[in-house]
Amino acid sequence: MRHIAFDKYRSPRDRSIGFLCALANIAAACMWTATATAADWPQWQGADRNAMSAEQGLLQEWPEGGPPLAWRVDNLGGGDSAPAIAAGRLYGMSARDGEEIVWALNEADGKVAWEQAIGPAVEQRMPQSKEGPGGTPTVDGELLYVIGMGGELACLRAADGTIVWHRNLVDDFGGTTPMWSFRESPLIDGDRLICTPGGEDATLVALNKLTGETIWKSQAPGSPKAAYSSPIAIDFEGQRQYVQLTAQALIGVAASDGAFLWEYAKPANRNGINCTTPLYHDGTVFAASAYGAGGGLAKLSKGSNDEIEAEEVYFTNRMQNHHGGIILFEGCLYGANGGNGGGNLICLDFENGDVLWDERRGETRVGKGSIAFADGRLYYRTEDGTMLLIQPNAEKYVEVGRFDPPDRTNVPAWAHPVIANGKLYVRDQDVLLCYDIAKK
Repeated sequence: MRHIAFDKYRSPRDRSIGFLCALANIAAACMWTATATAADWPQWQGADRNAMSAEQGLLQEWPEGGPPLAWRVDNLGGGDSAPAIAAGRLYGMSARDGEEIVWALNEADGKVAWEQAIGPAVEQRMPQSKEGPGGTPTVDGELLYVIGMGGELACLRAADGTIVWHRNLVDDFGGTTPMWSFRESPLIDGDRLICTPGGEDATLVALNKLTGETIWKSQAPGSPKAAYSSPIAIDFEGQRQYVQLTAQALIGVAASDGAFLWEYAKPANRNGINCTTPLYHDGTVFAASAYGAGGGLAKLSKGSNDEIEAEEVYFTNRMQNHHGGIILFEGCLYGANGGNGGGNLICLDFENGDVLWDERRGETRVGKGSIAFADGRLYYRTEDGTMLLIQPNAEKYVEVGRFDPPDRTNVPAWAHPVIANGKLYVRDQDVLLCYDIAKK
């Protein structure tokens, strides 16, 4: 099923639909009755936005040549959008035939369930690639939410792709499209959608997830523009916060009204190319970027007037994480250290930032890549496309499997690996590969 772009991307004035119309669409969506499972991966970096799956019963080592291929899909269109998996379907984004496409595939066999255009494709600065959207859809029950490269924000029915409501981060909130376009994955928290226009008075915004109506706009000091990171929700000292890495700093704002709470600037590089999703643990927040910056851990505390302060615990240039993400497991911080054109897998002590091991100096020389975790194993995909299975270890690099996916393109492999329901998903622009990684 292929939908034509709705009303050819309606005018900005008409992009936010009325409340009654939205409710009618949502009521119709209730006919979609598939049930989500605990092993699903319903949004960017999984259920908890930390790239860690709670799934068990997966292969602890891979056979030579890797796990068996269950199915593959070709001709998706360009893009680095890693899929979301929920209730028996996969959802992702692509650029194809001059449009930005949201697609749904059947989890069992990869067959197309529906496709929906949400706006025109955005011309990229990397003409050698077929690059398209980089954000992951966020699935929330009967609805899903996406942000396109030009700031097109849409809510769609999971059942058939019908658009429920539509906004634009530039036209509606004064946002500035980043150099490499918007690549954020929207956050759903309760009845709200949180995203980052990076406008003069709208660093972050909260919208009614059912109607798209604005609840609040949050202005951070200096009105920082959007970078490429995606926000997280945290609870600290009885207060809900949204934490985001902008083009200028790591910031926290109050979930209730968007009031600015704190910032920590050092992890943001001067180019504004800040991609990695922040990590929260036990009252501390870690953030990192490449291009000469690094990673820093900040401890949150309440001041005498109940204001929130972010005090640096340490900063290290040995975790210049470009875009591949970071994993915290048993006190160890795993991720790629290095910016554009190079890098390596590294393991740090989370508490003090000390280097525990560094594969730039190891025999395997594992380069820069993206990372996820499931069932006691790290899943690491290098920019060259090689897929690695790694046993976490605080003392040394321990590899327990690797394979090279077929038909590699000539562009960096930037789509993160995804693990859900006994399967590993690897995207390479037009192609999506599904591998069976469940124990037999």
